[in-house]
Amino acid sequence: MLIERLLKVALLGSEWVLYLLIGLSIISFATMFERWLYFRRRTGDLGELRRELSKHLHAANLGAAQKFLDGHRAIEARVAREALRWASGGPEAMGDAVESELARVRKELEQGTNFLGTLGNNAPFVGLFGTVLGVIIAFSALGSAGQNTGAMGGVMSGIAESLVATGVGLFVALPAVVAYNVIQKRIGDIESGSVSLTKLISAHLKANPSLGAAAAAEERTELASTPELEDPLPSQPLTEVA
Repeated sequence: MLIERLLKVALLGSEWVLYLLIGLSIISFATMFERWLYFRRRTGDLGELRRELSKHLHAANLGAAQKFLDGHRAIEARVAREALRWASGGPEAMGDAVESELARVRKELEQGTNFLGTLGNNAPFVGLFGTVLGVIIAFSALGSAGQNTGAMGGVMSGIAESLVATGVGLFVALPAVVAYNVIQKRIGDIESGSVSLTKLISAHLKANPSLGAAAAAEERTELASTPELEDPLPSQPLTEVA
C-alpha cells in the first residue's frame, strides 16, 4: 500500500528537480557575485599598508598612523586600527582586541559561505534524485508496454533524459565548491595579514617603550576632551515638612 502511494508520487515526474536546481544555481551565482564585490571593495595592497604603518610607528606618530588606517579600505587596516587603539594596554590587550575584532569581522567574511558549501555537497544528490525518479518512470512505462517492442525506444529515451538531472546537479555543485574554497582562502589571507600587522605594532611597542607611553597619553587626552553627560534630573532642594 505504501509502495503504491510512493510510486504514484514518483510518477508525477522529475522535471521539477531540474527547475529546483536551476533556481539554486541562480542563487549560487548571485552569492558568488556579492562575495566578489564585497572583497573587491575591501582589498588593498598589504605591502604598502605595512610600509606606511611601519613608517609612522618608527616616527612614534600614532596620530598619523591612526589617520592612515582610518582612510584605508582594507579589512586588515580595520583590525590593525583596533589593535592600535589598545596599544596603551600592551601586547596582551592588543591581542585580545584583535581576537575580538576578528571574531566580529569573520561573520561578515563568511556570509553566504554556508549556502555555497551546502549546495556544493548536496546538489549532486538532488540531481541523482531526479535521475532515480526518471528511471522509475521509464521502467513503469516499460512494464505497461508489455510485449510491445516498439515502445522500447521511448523507454530508453526516457532513461537518457533522466540522466540529465545528474549532469545538472554536477554543473550546479562544481562552481559552488570552487567559490567556497576561494572564499575560505581569502578569509585565511585576511586573518594572517591582520595578525601580521598586529605583530608589527607589538614589535614597535616592545622596541620603543615611549610609544606605549605616547599611546596612553593620547588616550588620556581623548578621554579628557570627551564632554561629560549632564545629569538629566538635577537635584531639587529638600523642603521641610511641617
